[in-house]
Amino acid sequence: MKNILTTIAIAAAAALLVSCGEDTKKGTSYLDTLLLKDYKPVPCMKLPEHHPHKAKFPVHDMHSHAYANTVEECKEWAEQLKANNIDKVVINTYASGDKFDKLYDMYKGVSDVFEMWCGFDMSAWGTPEFEEKAVASLVRDFEKGAKGVGEVGDKGLGESYFTGFDTGVPTPTAHMNDPRFDALFEKCGELGMPVIIHVGDPIWMYEPMDEYNDGYVNSEHWKIDLDTPGILDLYELCTTLEECCNRHPGTTIIACHFMNLTHDYELLGKIMDRHENLYLDNSARHVESAITPRATKAFYEKYQDRIFFGTDNHPAQKMYDLQWRILETEDEHFYDYEHAYHWPLHGIGLSDDVLKKLYYENADKLYEKLAAKRK
Repeated sequence: MKNILTTIAIAAAAALLVSCGEDTKKGTSYLDTLLLKDYKPVPCMKLPEHHPHKAKFPVHDMHSHAYANTVEECKEWAEQLKANNIDKVVINTYASGDKFDKLYDMYKGVSDVFEMWCGFDMSAWGTPEFEEKAVASLVRDFEKGAKGVGEVGDKGLGESYFTGFDTGVPTPTAHMNDPRFDALFEKCGELGMPVIIHVGDPIWMYEPMDEYNDGYVNSEHWKIDLDTPGILDLYELCTTLEECCNRHPGTTIIACHFMNLTHDYELLGKIMDRHENLYLDNSARHVESAITPRATKAFYEKYQDRIFFGTDNHPAQKMYDLQWRILETEDEHFYDYEHAYHWPLHGIGLSDDVLKKLYYENADKLYEKLAAKRK
């Protein structure tokens, strides 16, 4: 009986193999049924791993947002920042007036680790009173304690972040080089308030959503429709930012997210060389920069005096850990599907001198420069 069962099992297995072979020939292999969104390979390379759980040096996080909604959440975040060796964090509130006051009082009431930046008051947009009212609101927020303006931005139609998302204010269709914003940018320069500006998105968001798109896995969610009437592409948006820098040389402008040009460091370097008042932050582009570690490291080294550290993403220990691993280690070929794309990541391994500048020295020097200017 045992031999009969064994014979049957062998025959069944052989039939299954034949069937699988036939299915493969017919194009029904696992490769044909596995969805791209479900492909999550596990590294097979046996390589050293390093997992720092706090920054090697003190950090001034120059780009975050009002993620804490209560006093208790502010307290928890302050403790988390301390555990990660972060001694300051810029909260881009987008807010002005009473809304800014409420955020300012809550965050600063908990800890001075939080540095509050305001937004532009767009409530009079489209009226003759816009410039006067917006400038007056900016001065008022500055006197309340706003250290800068953030985050101003444009993803092509001129509307993305001017309104603060939920103010109900009519959306401006102008870009940041529009003369109607001149008075605001000039006043920022006079007050020594840096302006964080977001232009565009990574280049693969603009490319066709097909098999040739290198960043397709994420692009499908964040894609930008260039067929929209009046929309500007990434390079046109970078031009508007350059024109803004030219119009306001006395104003410090910080292009966040590496100006979304991590795919073309040569172009980004040329833009940096043209504008002494232009700085960068690396917020929310650690993943994009970690896919080309040698080119990224060379860029950090060349522009080491003009790049700030930022996170931008919701505060979570895994998110912070990923920043430290990418910037401080030379680990190779690892994945992070929670915070990353489909690409394998690599540690950039910045030197201690560059890390110190990125983490806190550049921010300290900027604030000293701006404080001296106000005097």
